[in-house]
Amino acid sequence: MKNEKYKLLRKGILYDLIGMASMAIPFIGPFLDILWAPFAAKKMNDMYKGTEGKIASVFVFLEEILPFSDIIPTFTLMWLYKFVWKKQTTPQTIEVRVNE
Repeated sequence: MKNEKYKLLRKGILYDLIGMASMAIPFIGPFLDILWAPFAAKKMNDMYKGTEGKIASVFVFLEEILPFSDIIPTFTLMWLYKFVWKKQTTPQTIEVRVNE
């Protein structure tokens, strides 16, 4: 599980760098974002399943399609949310004491 977790992080950083690279290409960069945005949304949905993945894929699509927002590392932020910031639910246990 730990190896899989860091594999997602490496992929996410790579996708963030690709998304940011379009800012470095004058005039053509914004048009590349039109192609990159749906691809990035699909990759986000594939990497993170369930409702969180769907919400993140919409967010990454908007971030990539809107001008001047490419600097936001959406994939890395999603990884941080999923594996660092999100509180994992712990099972509730009930302690029963018997007094004798």
